[in-house]
Amino acid sequence: MPETTADRDGVELSRLEAGLDALETTAERGPSPWVRFRRGALPPLAAAVLVVVVWQLLYWAKIKEPYELPAPLDVWHSFTEAWAQGRVTEAVWTSVHRGGLGFLFSVAVATPLGVLVARVRFVRTAVGPVLSGLQSLPSVAWVPAAIIWFGLTDAAIYTVVLLGAVPSIANGLVAGIDQVPPLYLRAGRVLGARGLTAVRHVLLPAALPGYLAGLKQGWAFSWRSLMAAELIVRSADLGLGLGQLLEQGRELSDMSLVMASIFLILLVGVGIELLFFAPLERHVLRARGLTQAQ
Repeated sequence: MPETTADRDGVELSRLEAGLDALETTAERGPSPWVRFRRGALPPLAAAVLVVVVWQLLYWAKIKEPYELPAPLDVWHSFTEAWAQGRVTEAVWTSVHRGGLGFLFSVAVATPLGVLVARVRFVRTAVGPVLSGLQSLPSVAWVPAAIIWFGLTDAAIYTVVLLGAVPSIANGLVAGIDQVPPLYLRAGRVLGARGLTAVRHVLLPAALPGYLAGLKQGWAFSWRSLMAAELIVRSADLGLGLGQLLEQGRELSDMSLVMASIFLILLVGVGIELLFFAPLERHVLRARGLTQAQ
């Protein structure tokens, strides 16, 4: 019996459905642990080893006196000594606690400010240039003013962190909102999303990649601002942060402690980026189909 057009259409439809089912159910096989290690951890480890090797070669070449450029092993001994005394854990906890709290305060202030600047023309005209100027202002410039306002207290430190981080977060959010297609807002209005409801359910989700970039930059600015404040705002009542530990090394002319403190500051900053912001950014981009799972 000859095959009819309907039979051929039915076969093609079955093949199409099978292909779509396979597309939906077939999961990509992830890379092996070795491949993930080679792509993610190996390059920074190799770079760190290279830095230590070059550093040791410079020490052997006596480019500087040993008290100006200590050997890597001397810095390690200084670190282990500070660790045994409990100063490392205290300094790291104090600074991370301050940095995290100051960053959360900055997000709470910068988010509504960024929405206002992005959506209200008068506010953008009045405040937008000020935010850009504040973002370019070195955070350490706020330290003397903060000390005069609040004295040698935590409030002075948090003030410097806020003034350093808020402009970056707000500008990142403004840039993200500026890239939201107007069609999204019109569709939201058709569905009844207006005012704060539109901001929460349409505007902020659509601007999330730019907002996330602003959050990353805001954390970097808040961490730098915190270190600048801790270097100058010092008191027995404030406890020991990484900035204070670095300043102790300078006062004692202990270059090994200075370099150990610098590496600790760098390690914490990079660690927060790798453990929090990098996975969050991958999740957001993957959810929007902008990158592949790795």
